[in-house]
Amino acid sequence: MPISLVLADDHPLVLNALEQLFAVEGDFAVLARCGDGGAAVQAVREHRPDILILDLRMPVKHGLEVLRELKNATAATRVVVLTGSFDDEDATEALRLGARGFLLKELAPDLIVQCVRKVHAGEQWIERGVLVRATEKLARRESGMREVSRVLTARELEIVRMIGEGLRNKAIAEALSISESTVKLHLHNIYEKLGIDGRLALLSYAHDKGMI
Repeated sequence: MPISLVLADDHPLVLNALEQLFAVEGDFAVLARCGDGGAAVQAVREHRPDILILDLRMPVKHGLEVLRELKNATAATRVVVLTGSFDDEDATEALRLGARGFLLKELAPDLIVQCVRKVHAGEQWIERGVLVRATEKLARRESGMREVSRVLTARELEIVRMIGEGLRNKAIAEALSISESTVKLHLHNIYEKLGIDGRLALLSYAHDKGMI
């Protein structure tokens, strides 16, 4: 059985190059080509490919949104991230969301094929520099969360995460079905417990602890 693929990149030239690369190998089958993240999610759900090759910087849905949706849907498809450059934050989150391969587009074509074969066989393929930085950040995030969890309540942690996502008090209140005054009270308590002064200081603290 050929290894079935869905290709997702917003550059037609990249899609063409990838399709030609796998066509000459003989044991791959490209089931769909997608120019945006929404189409990628739909194609994976429809075709259930062995491998999704995914660019992170996609229109409609960012690659991380695609990974998050597929993870929540418990899709069996393994994901190889293929991108022009790696941002440490994106690489860390992609690793947390279950991506099995990380590749730069500048790599030699035979390495791309080799990566896909290994991921299909159940292995990981992550460039060393990306792996080291992402693993260190994950460890720092877990350590930071353990430390902060000893100080803040579950609701307070939830609010800190929402602050990290850029939500204002009104949006937080609506999401949690509480009043804005209650959000402000929670924030006051968070500032007191952490010994910080204000929203910007909270964002800096949460970033230092790897929470956002």
